[in-house]
Amino acid sequence: MTSEDLFAGAAADRLAARGPLAARLRPRSLDEVVGQAHLVGPGGALRVLAEGDRLTSVILWGPPGSGKTTLATLLAEASSLHLERLSAVTAGVKDVREVIEGARRRLGESGRRTVLFLDEVHRFNRSQQDLLLPSVEEGLLTLIGATTENPYFEVNAPLLSRSTLWRLEALGPDELTTLVTRGLESEGATASDEAVAMLVASADGDARALLTTLEVAVTLALARNGGVLDESCVSDARDGRVLHQGADEHYDQASALIKSIRGSDPDAGLYWMVRLLEAGESPRFVARRLVILASEDVGMADPLSLVVAEAAARAVEFIGLPEAQLTLAQAVVHLASAPKSNSVTTALAAARAAVQSGPMATVPAHLRDAHYAGAKALGHGTGYRYPHDQPSGWVAQRYLPDELGDITFYEASGHGREASAWGWLEQARRGVAEAVTEDEEPHR
Repeated sequence: MTSEDLFAGAAADRLAARGPLAARLRPRSLDEVVGQAHLVGPGGALRVLAEGDRLTSVILWGPPGSGKTTLATLLAEASSLHLERLSAVTAGVKDVREVIEGARRRLGESGRRTVLFLDEVHRFNRSQQDLLLPSVEEGLLTLIGATTENPYFEVNAPLLSRSTLWRLEALGPDELTTLVTRGLESEGATASDEAVAMLVASADGDARALLTTLEVAVTLALARNGGVLDESCVSDARDGRVLHQGADEHYDQASALIKSIRGSDPDAGLYWMVRLLEAGESPRFVARRLVILASEDVGMADPLSLVVAEAAARAVEFIGLPEAQLTLAQAVVHLASAPKSNSVTTALAAARAAVQSGPMATVPAHLRDAHYAGAKALGHGTGYRYPHDQPSGWVAQRYLPDELGDITFYEASGHGREASAWGWLEQARRGVAEAVTEDEEPHR
């Protein structure tokens, strides 16, 4: 063993004893992972692939603190693959080429395959991502990319097509409570039920943020209360940015925010938004609720509202507090001031009910894909009429399966911009009946 190996080993031992709590509690096996049971729990897809040595390139997409780095390490170990790590923030083309060369050499010398864990994969530009393609395609490298951003927008399509996308979920209250218990045991401390609830509520599903707060709070508790964590320790650990109310009041305030905006009261909407933020609520939680409301309660009456809400959500990730309060406030005022319609909500529910209750209707022949060889011989596409061939941009044609008859899912409210869109649609629907002739049965 070289002196460099000895120093590296000693450094690892010291980090294991004195490193951040989140690092010290990092799971050592898939059985110790908290959360993501749908992927790595018993029978989970990723677990089955790894333990069966059938792991292929994957993209792990999830919010901060959901366990992407931990899963990458454990999946490599479960597959008995050599693990290389790179961060797209700091790595360049030279680093990627060195990993590829090392993987080729390792495979030739020992027959051992290589996993490349690429954190923040969306930070690689197109040429850097393209450099990985040949090695991933031939199986020289098994890529595990991690990202908090939507990979459909941030990862090159060729690389995404050679990988399997897996969605990680933010940790729930029970899972976060389990981590608090482990952290307290590791630190030799205890906590009141109220302090544990406060820790969980302030984490917003982020395991790393939870353990970071817990570590500081434990230090304060050891100095003040003999290692007994109370609410003041948690509050001070987050500089006062925690939920001072209980879970019931938290959900009541969130409900008040939504109902105020739905009721077109911008003043009340702003008040409840500020109450939530001042109590330490995550701005991401508020932003998510606004994005949902934009479709659920405003919808087609003002389609721009969804754009405004989504832009506010992205701004929260980009600039954070306190400045993000401005973008959230703008979204609240816009949504509250917009005309309201729940027609999208009711249309979705009706369509889902029709699908779930059956029958499982087949795609009409004129709507089927006619681009592959032999499709026309099967009658696919026959009778389809191209709307853009008509001056009006619309043609009388049936798109629903015959089994559903003349069912209607979407009924516009007539509020705001939906009124003009509804008028056009109604005119188009009336045209179906008017277009019927003795010689031609229209497809609607």
